[in-house]
Amino acid sequence: MTGPLDIHTARRRYITVCVLFWLPLGLSIAPLILLFTERGMALAAIAGFFAAHSLTASALELPTGGLSDVLGRRAVLAAAGLLNLVALTLVGLGSAPWLLGLGMALMGAGRALSSGPAEAWYVDTVQEHSGLDAELRTGLARGSSATSAALATGTLLGGALPWLLGLGPDLGALVSEATSELVLPLSVPILLGAAVEIAFVAYVLTALRERPRPAATLRDVLRGIPATIVGGLRLGGRDALVRRVFLSAGATGSALAAVELLTPGRAAALTGASESGAVLFAALACAGFVCAGIGSHLAPLTARLANSGERAVMVSLGASASGLLLLGATAAFAGVASLVLATIGYGLIYLGLGAAGPSENDLLHRRVSRSGRATALSVQSLAQQLVGALTGLIIGVLPSGPAPWLLGGSMLLAGTFLWIRRSGPASPTEAATPQPHTASSSPSAVGSGPLQQHADQ
Repeated sequence: MTGPLDIHTARRRYITVCVLFWLPLGLSIAPLILLFTERGMALAAIAGFFAAHSLTASALELPTGGLSDVLGRRAVLAAAGLLNLVALTLVGLGSAPWLLGLGMALMGAGRALSSGPAEAWYVDTVQEHSGLDAELRTGLARGSSATSAALATGTLLGGALPWLLGLGPDLGALVSEATSELVLPLSVPILLGAAVEIAFVAYVLTALRERPRPAATLRDVLRGIPATIVGGLRLGGRDALVRRVFLSAGATGSALAAVELLTPGRAAALTGASESGAVLFAALACAGFVCAGIGSHLAPLTARLANSGERAVMVSLGASASGLLLLGATAAFAGVASLVLATIGYGLIYLGLGAAGPSENDLLHRRVSRSGRATALSVQSLAQQLVGALTGLIIGVLPSGPAPWLLGGSMLLAGTFLWIRRSGPASPTEAATPQPHTASSSPSAVGSGPLQQHADQ
């Protein structure tokens, strides 16, 4: 690396990485469960596949964040792309339960590896070029919007491709017959996603320049990762602002768990059949991603109008909580008015979460050092996943009706109240100073000062 990239180039490359990473996962959203069913998997087996994904991602979240801070962003992102490439190939072509379970576990590992390095690379690059006071929110907002756009596009394309293959001459049947049922029409979007992963890895390796790090041996890596993880876990206890971001991530996870678990059943009840309900859910998911992208795009304007990033987070999370509570309030009613209010509420949820993320990230990155940035993002992601999983278990035993929706809405409202009181100013220089780690030559600790967010799309 001959010198830091300028801000516009770094922003463009960060956006491209966001699109290339999330597009394959968007392509798999619509056909995945249907493909498992087509392969003869029972509902219990499918639940096991998703459990393998979630448990793997949760178990590796912090270690892989530390790995990124020790080895570098580019290497870890490329490894995430390779794992997703293998995972999507196994899921798209596999028919044995163990192959499908392995594919989902590898996808979880890739998700854990990807949590933080791209964003950390962007912030590192911008701060190297323009200093610690560099404007971050616009680039983070553009990246979040690009993520939402990629997921929305992938969801639509992933749902449409198998249907298009069945039009006219039944190309899907021809492909299945030619491959002895190895490739089904529902496999095509997932295999297309695997092809995009190849482009993702190539782009990461060629475009994401970063400052060389000290040569790290295996011993350095193994010793540096635990220290970085400990620093990340201590971060929330040392600074109230960082703690708010972590707690807000948990509240967001709770809200998303409620929406994702309850929306499919509500869509099926609305249309009267599971098949048409699935189509409606796919359309709603796409609309949610679009709303999140719009919210992310408006995040800098929201911060300017609110006159601070903290107030912008409060307003955005408040709007999202209002949407979820509105869904809960209309859960027991039928009719056109209830449907219109529920639709508005659904849009508000994702619009608010999209607007809150970049402002939270901007606050976080000004309080975390380069050496622990990816770990901080991983701690935030872990908080979101764990609280979301716990909320899902509670929702599973609650009676149907408004109560499950109101649980998620109340949690998100509690997250909103965290931002009523503003934090005092902190020195970016002090906050960005890493703690020394004498046992290893590689960077390993998070700065002792105050942290980020993102609802994992």
